[in-house]
Amino acid sequence: MAEHRTMQRGALLDAARALLSEGGTEALTFPALAERTGLARSSVYEYFRSRAAVVEELCAVDFPLWAAEVEAAMERADTPDGKVEAYVRAQLDLVGDRRHRAVVAISASELDDGAREKIRAAHGGLVAMIVEALADLGQEQPRLAAMLLQGVVDAAVRRIELGAAEDPSSIADTAVSMALRGVRGI
Repeated sequence: MAEHRTMQRGALLDAARALLSEGGTEALTFPALAERTGLARSSVYEYFRSRAAVVEELCAVDFPLWAAEVEAAMERADTPDGKVEAYVRAQLDLVGDRRHRAVVAISASELDDGAREKIRAAHGGLVAMIVEALADLGQEQPRLAAMLLQGVVDAAVRRIELGAAEDPSSIADTAVSMALRGVRGI
């Protein structure tokens, strides 16, 4: 029984990722989840109390995996500059990943304060990854610089998600260039 529930929960999360990827937060509805998984709509409520709960769980499951990919990319870099570039590029490479839609969905207005706080803490862990490299580059306030650097990444993510006229690789190159110039003070 427990194994069956775990499999059903996993199927619901997979369906949620697909719905978010295809149509954003508006596409994530309990009827759509039920249709995708073959469950009755009432059965979906046995697993999640709300759309916000689905998004919260997706973030709890997917964000650590996403952060681990960013961290692994940074660990492969030999220099502080390389770590900054890896930090930016790894996040932008994940924009097309279905898991990323769940992270983007955290801004959905129906999330309660507790869920928002958990997600902010997870996001803070991502920003914390780059602080040491920024300190090594001579940033006097590396934590502040890390938060501002994340702002550049977030702007590039939004540009890519909007389907901007620019090629995603051009957006990534520009974001990396801005990030490196900014952290070096050029």
